[in-house]
Amino acid sequence: MTIAMILVASVDTQLEAEILEAGPEYRHLHGLPKALLPITGGRRVIDYWWGAIEKLRKITDVYLVTNAKHFKHFERWATARGIPVSHVVNDGSTMRTTAIGACRDLLLGLSRASWFKDQNREVMVIAGDSLFHREFDLQAIVTESHVLRGDSLVVSYNLGPDEDAASRGIIEVDPETRMVTRFVEKPNNYVAGQACPLFYILQPVVVKCLPEFKTGSLGNFMEWVVNAKRLPVYSMRMPGVFRLIGNAGLREYLDLVERFERVDGPWALTTTARARVGLFGNPSDGYNGKTIALTIANFWASATIAPSERLALIPHPLFDPCDFGSLSDLHFISLREGYQGGMRLLQAACKRFHEFCMERGVALPKRNFTLSYETNVPRQVGLAGSSAIVTAAIRALMRFYNLDDSHIKEPWLPSLVLSVEAELGIVAGLQDRVVQAYEGLVYMDFDAKHFQDKGYGRYERLDPSNLQAALPILWLAYCGEPSDSGRIHSDVKSRFQAGDETVHRAMRDLARVAETAKTAIESGDKDECKRLLALNFSLRRKLFGDDVLGQANLRLVEIAESLGGVAKLPGSGGAVVGTCEPDQLDDIRAAYEDEAFVFVLIEPYFGADDHHLFDAPPGPDDAPSAVQPISRSNSFVPAHHQVVNPAPASSSTSLLGGGAGGVAFSDPSPTE
Repeated sequence: MTIAMILVASVDTQLEAEILEAGPEYRHLHGLPKALLPITGGRRVIDYWWGAIEKLRKITDVYLVTNAKHFKHFERWATARGIPVSHVVNDGSTMRTTAIGACRDLLLGLSRASWFKDQNREVMVIAGDSLFHREFDLQAIVTESHVLRGDSLVVSYNLGPDEDAASRGIIEVDPETRMVTRFVEKPNNYVAGQACPLFYILQPVVVKCLPEFKTGSLGNFMEWVVNAKRLPVYSMRMPGVFRLIGNAGLREYLDLVERFERVDGPWALTTTARARVGLFGNPSDGYNGKTIALTIANFWASATIAPSERLALIPHPLFDPCDFGSLSDLHFISLREGYQGGMRLLQAACKRFHEFCMERGVALPKRNFTLSYETNVPRQVGLAGSSAIVTAAIRALMRFYNLDDSHIKEPWLPSLVLSVEAELGIVAGLQDRVVQAYEGLVYMDFDAKHFQDKGYGRYERLDPSNLQAALPILWLAYCGEPSDSGRIHSDVKSRFQAGDETVHRAMRDLARVAETAKTAIESGDKDECKRLLALNFSLRRKLFGDDVLGQANLRLVEIAESLGGVAKLPGSGGAVVGTCEPDQLDDIRAAYEDEAFVFVLIEPYFGADDHHLFDAPPGPDDAPSAVQPISRSNSFVPAHHQVVNPAPASSSTSLLGGGAGGVAFSDPSPTE
């Protein structure tokens, strides 16, 4: 069982002093300790902690340790919430010069709780005058695997741009085990790591050391425990940042109130993932090979997420039909579209996202949402429509929960998306997920040893300017009435896994095509790129055979070749990507259209206009009134987000009161 110690003994804080010096509109806040300042809806700073604590059966007792100056304030607050007066501890201090420090405050609370008589309960220590996001999920922390097995735990977060490391505890964490390897309290020189606020779950083996340390801050105590005593302490990552820590002033308090109130307004954000064409090397991505692929601006999928009281996934009216004009209408739609729309992708994406975060010790806020999707990617023609929906959904979830690439690293995102599809029994390679995560023209090396060592492949964005010289014309032709692209791979995968040398040799040859094409693109060798496109299809045709490819796919390639162009399958079937000379383009287009194929010129998609900077929408905890540009090096969530109906920023003073297309569910297997 757990005992909670809420430390609220700070006296004469900077925030209290600035409120006294501020104008008359803040007079109603005079004399209030920082932990009892109002935030929104009548709730005070400490109320957010109490709201989380009172729901946990694991916490058997709650104690507050305060000072003599504010003792009556907290006594009244505690009794109104059913906390016994005996659980409010007075440390006797009335000014900073007589403050005894957080270590002795904690010792006072533990003595009042008679903890040292049995020394067998874990202790949750909270700085009650600091604040995390409103949906801080305390349940997820106390049931975290390390806590359940009896380990001490701290929480950590990325140091905010306006935070000074010299005012924070900084920890270094082993990325595999999540053990804290170093703790530095308020370093004078910046130490790379994560900020560690005063929120600890301490096991008896650590708490027993407290009398030995006696004085100083709890940050200094934890530094001693980790660095000198070498006791095991683990970390759980949090999205966002803690607020009102230490010497926070009036400006930070007003900003916090404004953020909390803005979240209450209606808002939504939309994230997008583009369709892709596999240019070289595919389908070797599913066989430890190498590929080059390109995201295109012509087609995309999007996901829209908004806060809501309950979690809801919204069926698409066209692609997840539940209402039909008649039985014959149901029959026709089922024959044409099948039975599996995008809803299963959203549900699996949410499930795997939650599991992924738990596995990596990321504690998500307790926040519900409504999630929907849209897509115009042509169905079943191998343009990675299903993975585009999943990628857009994962991006939406990341933004909603304020996660960035320090929580889910850029190379991890493709594997996470692939795991969603694997959850649904879809056999696929990584190419589509990688290029949709990185965007643009991407070279991918899926070397088995690198995967074993790193958990992902080698991924490289190629210079967009080289594509214009190497492949100045790219077009797409696809079937208007496609068949199931998921059947195109036949038994190649099983033969590969069984060690069939023919398959292994073919995949090595395809990988070499991608290697050679990378050099050709970088040198702008148009003729070599055309030769390699043709070779890619020839190798694929030889491996799979005409019966598996099907007559429609063969015809798509033959039309281009008959008129001097070159074409290959960009995915698992139903479409071709091709190139030709400018004077051949009109004839090729007409030939495809004469046979009822759809023909479009490809517009490559490289992300934002500036490839290195892009806009990202606010997460709900940030909620700025305008979208702010952030560096690609700091986040890999792309530019194509929209914030819908952001709540207007209100006056901080008044907040305080007191005076004032078609669907694609293709590509269930490695591309092409």
